[in-house]
Amino acid sequence: MKITVIGGGSTYTPELVNGFLARAESLPIKELWLMDIDKERLDIVGGFAQRMVKAKGEPFKVILSTVQKEAIAGASYVTTQLRVGMMPARRGDEYLGLRHGLIGQETTGVGGMAKALRTIPVILSIANDIRDVAPGALLANFTNPAGLVTEALNRYAPDVPAVGVCNVGITTKMEILEGLEKVTGNKIEDHRAVLNTLGLNHLTWHRGFTVDGEEMWQYIFPAYLEEVKKEAEPEWDIRTLETLGMIPNYYLQYFYYTEKKFNEQKKWPPSRAEEVMEIEKDLLRDYADPNLTEPPADLMKRGGAYYSTLATQLINSHYNDLGEVHVVNTRNNGAVKDYPADWVLELPAKVDAKGIHPLPADPLPASCFGLVSQVKMYELLTVEAAVHGDTNAMYQALLTNPLGPSADKVQAVMDDMLETNKQWLPQFK
Repeated sequence: MKITVIGGGSTYTPELVNGFLARAESLPIKELWLMDIDKERLDIVGGFAQRMVKAKGEPFKVILSTVQKEAIAGASYVTTQLRVGMMPARRGDEYLGLRHGLIGQETTGVGGMAKALRTIPVILSIANDIRDVAPGALLANFTNPAGLVTEALNRYAPDVPAVGVCNVGITTKMEILEGLEKVTGNKIEDHRAVLNTLGLNHLTWHRGFTVDGEEMWQYIFPAYLEEVKKEAEPEWDIRTLETLGMIPNYYLQYFYYTEKKFNEQKKWPPSRAEEVMEIEKDLLRDYADPNLTEPPADLMKRGGAYYSTLATQLINSHYNDLGEVHVVNTRNNGAVKDYPADWVLELPAKVDAKGIHPLPADPLPASCFGLVSQVKMYELLTVEAAVHGDTNAMYQALLTNPLGPSADKVQAVMDDMLETNKQWLPQFK
């Protein structure tokens, strides 16, 4: 088996390599290809990955490449964790929002839109290469905004098997399991539990949790409310939580408490991108140490908890036909009957050798669906803008985004976004 990682120079890569090493017996990997356009960075991260694998008896080879099609050729699985424009572009996304009195963030609002415009054409080029030189390979996309990117794949590369993956679902699941373990004193293996969640990527509501098929929400949610009440500065107001009866994805704070989040951003620098840039300097220095064979503790500062767990579990379930349930971004296909079948949603899905199968789910209440439908319309317009370089669709997407500018300021934000990102947006002439 050959697995390819596009964006192999990412500081996340060593964690992913550790995940594959842990599953070497169940996943017969022969070659792990790390591809990146930044050769200097790839040599540092890739060299460290090679030392990690060698220290574990070299169950597979780690091969480095700067040529996308060569890296993809013959792969069984392709994972994408790339960032077009790298960290300076993320910093640009954050300050783009701040300049215009808007939320600046890499996956929501105007920053998330800029990232999508840069990223979608690159991901579609990867899908084209899979079609040409690795037909049938599963594309597991971790690149943000994961749901929006998967929506583009769903519409413009429907013949390439693809799934969007985010660590929020599995992180929430593991936190709930830890809480149950404290209460019961019994450890529950994560494969026995299923988180009932629905929405769009970074726009979900968690509303149920089963262990061996038994619903536990009637115990979990009241305990969660009690914990929030004890917090000196709670992230959520209790009335909202009680009204919903659900735990909102923490990214919903940008929509529910926009003014508060914006006031926090007015204290920059440093923005999150600037913080991560400093963390990555230290990580890359550590990775370059020829004696290092295990990921350093500072990797946890980078974020992305359980990233490698989810990636390897998903691939393992697909390859070994396990039928495990994972929270993913995939085409609805009637799982939520009230929603359009062609929408990409984030929800639990069974993963087996035949593919990704979303599980039947009840729709969200009107208070949630109103936001979901508006953001989905923004996503669909952004896909059209990214694929065709369509400035009219881009304008309408900004007009539709709940975190976007007022109508009289759309043109100014659009002009700024295009100018700031012009080196990465060749589709806009």
